[in-house]
Amino acid sequence: MATLHPRVDEARLEAILTEVARQLLEGGLDEADLGQLGCTTVSVQICPDHVQSALDAGACRVAVRAGNATQLSTLGAAIDHTLLKPEATAREIDTLCDEALQHRFASVCVNSTWVKRCAEILGGSGVLVCTVVGFPLGACVPEVKAYEARRAIEDGACEVDMVLNVGALKSGDDAFVRRDIAGVAEVCHRLGARLKVILETCLLSDDEKVRACRLAKEAGADFVKTSTGFSKGGATLEDVALMRRTVGPAMGVKASGGVRDTASAQAMLAAGATRIGASASVAIVGGGSARGGGY
Repeated sequence: MATLHPRVDEARLEAILTEVARQLLEGGLDEADLGQLGCTTVSVQICPDHVQSALDAGACRVAVRAGNATQLSTLGAAIDHTLLKPEATAREIDTLCDEALQHRFASVCVNSTWVKRCAEILGGSGVLVCTVVGFPLGACVPEVKAYEARRAIEDGACEVDMVLNVGALKSGDDAFVRRDIAGVAEVCHRLGARLKVILETCLLSDDEKVRACRLAKEAGADFVKTSTGFSKGGATLEDVALMRRTVGPAMGVKASGGVRDTASAQAMLAAGATRIGASASVAIVGGGSARGGGY
């Protein structure tokens, strides 16, 4: 999403709005799809050379799609720089924010106890604050997830990654799963935040992954996401591709869990991811790799 420069004239504004409409229509969006988008995100293609100027002009994010990911000089704009381990200290959180500022990551992703601290450090920088809800099991009641989301947004979160209720999905209770997601989506969109739904793909069959994606889309989520990084498996290229085919072009797909080097991150983008969740973000943008499990 790009925010217009204050000095843009009316003719240029009209041309840009026309281009936005054209891209939406060519993408096959109907009225229902536009309703899913809400007021949170509109994507406009921009030249890679103008990414920094768009950020300077006030854009809250430049998202990287598979087709143009390699055109950018850094993968940073596609990465949620993540620190979710329970033993994380204030000093480590501060370092996470410093690294996000240095490498222009899309966001930092932290547990909700650190949201306010991160928002204070990153305010006005263009690097967003993302947090997790119902993490890592997704098994709490919907009302708790909605409250968690509201409190985190009030503290400064711009994005919320909620864990789907895996047990309800596997039990065939689609109505419950849809309501669980919709409750958090309503809070997020009313308060101006985006919602990602973590499927925990390693626990699901392919049919269940497809159902989960469809339910997330129906409930108004902005992204679907592969994994928490705390279960028995993380993102795979096959899962990312399946999720992209299921949700279509209008939703984001986040690959998280086990993405620890540049090649893996680029492969996830090529498979259809628009965002990468990683703790090895610095190594990824540096062309290297990091050891270890989890995120």
